[in-house]
Amino acid sequence: MTSRWPIPRPTEHAAIRAAGRSARRLPPVPALMAALVDAVDRGDREGICLASHRVVRAAAPEVGE
Repeated sequence: MTSRWPIPRPTEHAAIRAAGRSARRLPPVPALMAALVDAVDRGDREGICLASHRVVRAAAPEVGE
């Protein structure tokens, strides 16, 4: 018997395609800035990166395209 790794999951590909087609609304910029300030206060480097990227996407949507 031969095995294939990883096991193909067609539903995973369908979910990724569907998520790519749907527009996801971002929270308002002030809420994202508050999250960024909170991440900076806590010293959370990944949170800082995530929040700052979301702030840029919310403030200037054409950047993410």
